[in-house]
Amino acid sequence: MPVAKPVSDVWTLLADWAELTPGAPAFLHGDRAISFAELAERSLRVAQGLADLGVGPGDRVAIWLPNVPAYPLLYFACMRLGAIAVAVNTRYRAVEVAEIVTRSGAKVLACAPGFRRIDFLSILAGIESHALDALKALVVVGDEPATIPPAIERLQRVPFDRLLTRPRRGANNAGTKAVCNIFTTSGTTSAPKFVMHRQGAIAGHAQQVARVFGFEAADTLSLSILPLCGVFGFNQTLSTLAAGKPSVLVESYDIDTIAGLIERHRPTTLFGSDDMIARLLDRMPGERPMPSVRWAGYANFNAALESIAETAEQRGLVLRGLYGMSEVQALYSVQPIEAPTARRKKGGGVPTSPLAHVRVRDPETGALLGPGQPGLLECAGPSLMVGYWGNDKATAETITADGYIRTGDLGELGADGGFTFLSRMGDVLRLSGFLVNPLEIETHIQKLPGIEGCQTIALARPDGVRAVSFVTLASSTAFDEGAVIAHCRQGLANYKVPLRVFAVDDFPKTPSPNGFKIQRNKLREMAEGLLDS
Repeated sequence: MPVAKPVSDVWTLLADWAELTPGAPAFLHGDRAISFAELAERSLRVAQGLADLGVGPGDRVAIWLPNVPAYPLLYFACMRLGAIAVAVNTRYRAVEVAEIVTRSGAKVLACAPGFRRIDFLSILAGIESHALDALKALVVVGDEPATIPPAIERLQRVPFDRLLTRPRRGANNAGTKAVCNIFTTSGTTSAPKFVMHRQGAIAGHAQQVARVFGFEAADTLSLSILPLCGVFGFNQTLSTLAAGKPSVLVESYDIDTIAGLIERHRPTTLFGSDDMIARLLDRMPGERPMPSVRWAGYANFNAALESIAETAEQRGLVLRGLYGMSEVQALYSVQPIEAPTARRKKGGGVPTSPLAHVRVRDPETGALLGPGQPGLLECAGPSLMVGYWGNDKATAETITADGYIRTGDLGELGADGGFTFLSRMGDVLRLSGFLVNPLEIETHIQKLPGIEGCQTIALARPDGVRAVSFVTLASSTAFDEGAVIAHCRQGLANYKVPLRVFAVDDFPKTPSPNGFKIQRNKLREMAEGLLDS
């Protein structure tokens, strides 16, 4: 079996496999397979096409696409040019897209206005024309619409297929230190930050994940469900490629489609959220609905699915908790497969790289904490970001003098060198002097019949800081606030019992690559208004 040597840049990651196994499939999409040789060949042509549009080393190319073949082609073209691929979430709308393009100074924006599942055209129509003035060109993937929105009618529009007709790019500007990726944070409480990574960190992490996660096995096949615009989906897909193995590109988050692709392709590798796993298990019948999947990596987003790991194991699917974020890349750590389910289901785990290190610090005193003591999680290692684009102040606040990322997460160390992710530090409640994970309160409340979701925030009141909860209800469920609070008094310490519980139709959300994130600051504002009225 061919084995790729360690590489120092992302372009070589692809080029080595194009030389070692040129005919092997790199991507599957619909009924089509794209070999490593074809991927490299076409990426070189796209690179020349982008160069013709004025893209060179350090220039930014905004990629606003679903998981279609044009995405990796544009990405690897940027790597060859030494350009920076700016990931634009397909869930973003006019204001968000315009801000990212403007702030990043992108020369080119690639999108698919005729794509059938996302109405890119109406989103583009909502962008003020001056917001895109700095763009040199719009690369159109697929058919151009008959009606052109005012925001883009003045722009040079280049069909993606035309880039593929250009000669192969000869010059190679890939390099270890070249900045290659910008990922945007979700910005639930502030404007999104632009997270920068260098080619050496991206390529090295991909190869390390491939080894540790077992992607080098001969039968490896990944199902790339999560969007490439986020680190979770991006790192899974690039790590599969780093092992010389194929990924199935999944265009949209449709459970029936995903279930059909699992039955058709029998993937060995599957990553997603607890919600996605639960919906797939509901959709797919049989005692072992996914027998080809060796194990699935997942993230806990929904407190109501706290027992999903146990449910999955009863049907032959082993789940492993993970940890990652844009600043340290996804798949930074994974729970050991041999660990008991109670541990394996939690976020965190053992760092993927032997050069990575995690520590936990008391958020008030700054003292380093030992195993079992919750505090602020700090991460070091070779997969870390360079910094935030155009924001030196935020970079200095996030990266410590000795090279750790202040994650903004609450975690605790284990006795074996691993760690457990508990919650976002900004979500942590300090009640009666104790750090309280809101998930503890939310999980307890969601045990009540008819309560589908719960979010809890802390609010300063005259008698001290108190918890306030918001719940969503199943249809035809009558809300009894007194019964919820009584339920909390029976099962929780007094200081954890919410002062009030409010029923809402839905929680305020902001889009992220892996779904939506709750805007807890908006919930706090809602609570203040309701309590003061």
